[in-house]
Amino acid sequence: MSAPLLRVPGPVHTDLPTGVSVDKVLVDLADDQVAAPPEYVDRLVAEVQRARDNGIDLSVVVLDEDPRVDSQLRDLATEVGVEDGGTVLVLSPGWVGTYSDSLDRVTLEAAQDRTYTGDPVVSTRNFVDSVLEPSPPWTGITLVLVLLVALVGGATYWAKVRRSRHEQASEHRAEPPQAPTKTL
Repeated sequence: MSAPLLRVPGPVHTDLPTGVSVDKVLVDLADDQVAAPPEYVDRLVAEVQRARDNGIDLSVVVLDEDPRVDSQLRDLATEVGVEDGGTVLVLSPGWVGTYSDSLDRVTLEAAQDRTYTGDPVVSTRNFVDSVLEPSPPWTGITLVLVLLVALVGGATYWAKVRRSRHEQASEHRAEPPQAPTKTL
């Protein structure tokens, strides 16, 4: 009998940006949830706090240069998020990567679309604004559409039945009565 395989949480294979250590990023995040060049830290901490005040456990990682491929930022965000939890925003000058254990991927990607500014503080502010703004009430919209389709279907059925009855009544009235025939 062989020993069971150990399952390591997180992605099976990650491709992190060259020169980036998840352990070092986690150490940098430990005090204020920001790992960034010093000139951005205070303003990013304010955005992280704003997110926290609104129920989003946010960590922000800023890299000085773009990695080889943009998916490396998502891999880094995932690695950090699996270790540290919450929502992780990783920014480089031209790309963005995210991970969250509380926000769905659709919300994250919609927020990501607003972060391509080149300025990590503005990008983070846009990201936080996007995840905090109320989303459309999709459940209500769906229910209204289903009800509308049901009403249109019911009205169509009612109109067909009424038309059919009207045609039958018209045919019945249009037939002249036949005189009885006598047989001798």
